[in-house]
Amino acid sequence: MLKREAQIIEELKEKVKDFPRLPGVYLMKNEAEKIIYVGKAKDLRARVRSYLTDSKDHSPKTRLLVRNIRTIDTILTKTEVEAFLLEASLIKKHRPRYNIRLKDDKSYPFIRISMADRFPRLYLARKVKKDGSLYFGPYTSGTAVWGTIHFLNRTFQIRDCKDAFMTSRKRPCMTHQIGRCKAPCVDLVGYEEYSEDVKQAVQFLRGKDKQIVRDLTKRMHLASDEERFETAAKLRDSIVAVKAVLERQAVVNDTSELDQDVVGYHGDERGTLVEVLHIRSGRVIGTKGHFLPLLDSNSPEEDAREWLTSFLNQYYDEALIPDELLLPVDLGKDLSQLLAAVFEERSGRKVKVRFPTDNAGHRLLELAQTNAKEHFSGHVDKSEEKKKALEEIQERLKLPSPPLRIECFDISTFQGAETVASQVVFEDGVPNKDQYRRYKIRTVQGTNDFESMREVLSRRFAHAELELPDLIVIDGGKGQLGIATEVLREIGQEKIPVVGLAKARTDSDFKSSEVRGSEERFFLPGRQNPVVFKTGSEAFRILVSIRDEAHRFAITYHRKLREASSLESELDLVPGLGPVRKKTLLSAFSSVDEIRSADVDKIADLKGFNRASAEVLLEELAKSDLGADGSETDGVEEG
Repeated sequence: MLKREAQIIEELKEKVKDFPRLPGVYLMKNEAEKIIYVGKAKDLRARVRSYLTDSKDHSPKTRLLVRNIRTIDTILTKTEVEAFLLEASLIKKHRPRYNIRLKDDKSYPFIRISMADRFPRLYLARKVKKDGSLYFGPYTSGTAVWGTIHFLNRTFQIRDCKDAFMTSRKRPCMTHQIGRCKAPCVDLVGYEEYSEDVKQAVQFLRGKDKQIVRDLTKRMHLASDEERFETAAKLRDSIVAVKAVLERQAVVNDTSELDQDVVGYHGDERGTLVEVLHIRSGRVIGTKGHFLPLLDSNSPEEDAREWLTSFLNQYYDEALIPDELLLPVDLGKDLSQLLAAVFEERSGRKVKVRFPTDNAGHRLLELAQTNAKEHFSGHVDKSEEKKKALEEIQERLKLPSPPLRIECFDISTFQGAETVASQVVFEDGVPNKDQYRRYKIRTVQGTNDFESMREVLSRRFAHAELELPDLIVIDGGKGQLGIATEVLREIGQEKIPVVGLAKARTDSDFKSSEVRGSEERFFLPGRQNPVVFKTGSEAFRILVSIRDEAHRFAITYHRKLREASSLESELDLVPGLGPVRKKTLLSAFSSVDEIRSADVDKIADLKGFNRASAEVLLEELAKSDLGADGSETDGVEEG
């Protein structure tokens, strides 16, 4: 074996001699031609050759990587900056085994203000796009974002309605009537005044609290002098609300106008937690940690500059890039300038990357390091709990190893129509939503959960690029379990363990008192009585959670398809409405009610429509919304 590995390395060395001494990206592949590592280099030949030297300075991760390399491909770039940008996108696409992989890189919520609109509104956004909007964040959670949005809407009276709803209004809605919106939909507020309110919200998000309070106070006194006492009272309430929120925010520098991110980390033999502290205009708006397993970082031989640079390259591929980035490691002048150039290319503005040497910078770095240490302890405690739970699952279900990757499948149908299936993935005991999949059943007519399960499993395992699970959970009892084991045997994957999870029918079904005491039953192939877990245990919670998540994911998809089908069928009743114009309506509106309430001019502006056809459409939909006696029918909400 060692002789074969030595021979492969010698062959790779010969191949590397022909690599260009130019910037680019290298892709290392294993025996199955799967990409296991992506790296960037200023000099491809020198960088790749460094992996193949017999050096004792290599970290355990590098030595393990090299033993698995069989081929190396390269992609040339014009500059080293382009190599950085390409590396990040390739890591995100291929998820190589030996690269740092940020599992929650899509989870950061932002506040988006749609400045391209005449009357902007605030949204929760998961991605930053170049669409003319202003973005603020990232924030610690979606709940924090919605709380801030509701506060800003209420305080500065910014609209919260959808664009389609706003353009079709003929009179103010309830939000205006309770004093939380100035009703730009019916021109009760002018563009200039509304823009001033939006400006105040932007200043708040930028941390310019003193200026906000001064401006609001000035507007309040002006309204009072003009005897607009109701307006003055609302402005007074806004000042009180702003001050109350600002008092709850942590101030680290009340003179800074910069957007700063401060990076800290803490780790031991179990791994490393990297903490990013987000500071906007001197105020801490959030902090979140990313745990990197031992394979990725923190080995005594691993250069912190290496893994930290890779982390930053991936993290700021989607996150908002600040004006200044403070790092816990001195990257050196060349690498710091290179990272700054990469971030400038992404953001379109100057970005400073530095290791703090000033007192203020040291204080911020100490704060980030303290957060990293605290969150590291919490993470490893939870990880240990998850690890013990997975080991319990292994023991109770007689698995060959702890199920680090669990996949669960569920079927959803309604009266035999629009049958769908969901595939949910848990890794290390927690959901990995990037790996979720949903399927429309193609080959089964009517209600047949067994054959639907056969189809979805066959289609899932046709994707060789997906990692194989350590355990498959089927939402169902012995019948579904039998189909699953049969399919796995047919496709040559019978070694993958599978368990059926179903709720109890009656206590008399099982003789064991332990089984009767549990609501959930875990069925194994070839075993008569089900396995039970102690209700409330972490092992029980993981297995039930993945089943419930698969059910939720399937139901959500199924409901979405039913709603689309319902909308399409109602449009079929409109005379003269062909498939092309129907498709246009389906793209522009989410429901028939939204079309009914739309302004005739908005429909007339759609491709294939004019004012006359828009009026006919609205007339026909109005008829379909009335009962035989001309009275409005009651709506029935489907569960």
